Amino acid sequence: MASGKVIVEETSAEIEGQHSKIPIGISSCLLGEKVRYDGGHKYNPYIVKTLGQYFDFQAFCPELDIGLGVPRKPIRLSQQGSGAIRCIAVDNPKLDFTDALEKSANEKKQWHGNLCGYILKKGSPSCAMERVKIWGDATPIREGTGIYAGKMMENFPYLPIEEEGRLGDAVLRENFIRRVFIMHRWMQLKGQGMTFNDLLKFHARHKLIVMSHTQDRYRELEQLLAAAGKDNVLEVAEEYLLKLMQALKIPATRGKHVIVLQHIQGYLKKPLNAADKLELADTVEKYRLGQLPLSVPITLLKHFFRKHPDEYIANSWYMNLDSDEMSLPNPI
Repeated sequence: MASGKVIVEETSAEIEGQHSKIPIGISSCLLGEKVRYDGGHKYNPYIVKTLGQYFDFQAFCPELDIGLGVPRKPIRLSQQGSGAIRCIAVDNPKLDFTDALEKSANEKKQWHGNLCGYILKKGSPSCAMERVKIWGDATPIREGTGIYAGKMMENFPYLPIEEEGRLGDAVLRENFIRRVFIMHRWMQLKGQGMTFNDLLKFHARHKLIVMSHTQDRYRELEQLLAAAGKDNVLEVAEEYLLKLMQALKIPATRGKHVIVLQHIQGYLKKPLNAADKLELADTVEKYRLGQLPLSVPITLLKHFFRKHPDEYIANSWYMNLDSDEMSLPNPI
């Protein structure tokens, strides 16, 4: 077995490697490209200047892709008499762009399949993930999904997707970023040729993160892998990824983090003296009460594990939640 020092050094090297640019799809207007119907853009400085340090943004505008020019007449979602939702021109209901936008998404399957996430433009009848206005005979209702975005999410239900407006919420922002980083690690593993043992190792390194989001989904993942075999690893991996990303969309909470922190404490039950145990317990309690950020108990745990190495804990990505500066704004 490798020494604790070697384990920690290997883990640190992997963390450093995570900061290579991660491929992310994005609505072109959010990068400042003048592709909107009015000839304008929706440049987002946080996305470009902060997230751009980590993400390789790959811009796309489906409305341009289907041949609409700049400037152009606006389009919107409309509920037809049959109940179907169609994307039509505001000034000419006979101009229906629904099929073209869905085709655009289907034609980009290979590109989408190589992405680790996607940032969409809120409110867009082509790009938004939710709450798009649907027009009918009465007042419009915000219950729609952009046609291109909806087809992409149908094709890739596990892909981390968020809208630029929701990234202003610290919890939603960190949730999205965490899923992107985990998706990036998954894509790297898949690119190397995944074995069943690789899948088990991946799960072991992420299980504490999953537990901080949902105990129930964590148990589902455990059951899936327990019933799986080496002969169907690709099928199991596909189901695992979908369940994993569904679990991670559930927001982590302070209470769930406390359960995980107490679980980790159990690995130090024997080596720590009474004073160290009291300090650790007090730090976790202050975190539970909202008096400390999550980074404080994790940093203290790292300190103790440097003195008393444990291979499983050293390899857990949970212990590196505070290693990425983008995670720091999270109030949990």
